[in-house]
Amino acid sequence: MLDVLIIGAGPVGLACGIEAQRRGLDALVVEKGALVNSFLGYPVNLEFFSTPELMEIGGHPFATLRYKPLREEAIEYYRRVAETEKIRLRLYEQVLRIDGDEEAFTVVTDQHTYACRKVVAAVGFFDVPNRLYVPGEDLPKVTHYYREPYPYAGQKVAVIGAKNSAAKVALDCYRHGAKVTLIHRGPELSNSIKYWIKPDLENRIREGSIQVYFSTTVVSIEENRLLLGTPEGRVALDNDWVLAMTGYRPDYAFLETLGLAFADDEARTPVYHPETFETNRAGLYLAGTVCGGLRTGRWFIENGRFHAGQIMQHIASGTVQPLELEERSWKTAE
Repeated sequence: MLDVLIIGAGPVGLACGIEAQRRGLDALVVEKGALVNSFLGYPVNLEFFSTPELMEIGGHPFATLRYKPLREEAIEYYRRVAETEKIRLRLYEQVLRIDGDEEAFTVVTDQHTYACRKVVAAVGFFDVPNRLYVPGEDLPKVTHYYREPYPYAGQKVAVIGAKNSAAKVALDCYRHGAKVTLIHRGPELSNSIKYWIKPDLENRIREGSIQVYFSTTVVSIEENRLLLGTPEGRVALDNDWVLAMTGYRPDYAFLETLGLAFADDEARTPVYHPETFETNRAGLYLAGTVCGGLRTGRWFIENGRFHAGQIMQHIASGTVQPLELEERSWKTAE
């Protein structure tokens, strides 16, 4: 029987695996995709907002010549850490459910069944995009993920949103030959856009290089156009591609199968102990970004990585220590 099974092989899940092994716990990390799978969905050559020391786990230095590392450097860093620490991994294996109770859990995946004493869910939120819920959203020309600008050269591209991701995507596509229209339901660009990105976007809008519709919603998406609801009424916009940078949310359907309780708040925050991160289901812990519910800017690698030590100390010894972590209002990357 395993001491602990960790669901998710992102940075926080790997940190949990390291801390478990260092405390003599028999641990296994199970991941439904690749190692640090969410990073594979990030844009090519994305530059993280964070500096490398704030992304380190297990005391392993994150060596880079850059002030802020790239996506590819981060993927390789976490791969090397997992290899060096000899973390036991089961990749491309999806957890379906958890049966039983504390000290006698049975974790059922699409390939195996594991017996374990404790379970840690470090499942993140990048797999479930916030949908628009409009007709045509499932057309092939619509995506909630952005990799690179080259497919959109010479095309009419609508970017939906006005935070960091949307701002960066709009600028990237414009600079690689796309005709970009930014659509935002709010009256102005978000103040959360990074200070070195926002002026650039404002200037491109001001000079007319990027068209913008504020206080506007998408009514429907069609093969060759969008129907928008603007303050002046309905507008038909010629369109080839829709990049919906509307953010992401935890997989609540999966979390509900785990038997978790949620706070009665707008963020639908999972219920857990603030220092041990144990949930209402005894023996089941949460770690990392999933702890914030819909407040996806609350926990990130910088502060979520410290959940690992708290959780594994509680599992190994039953002790609790005070935890004072800053809740970031900024993100590692969008």
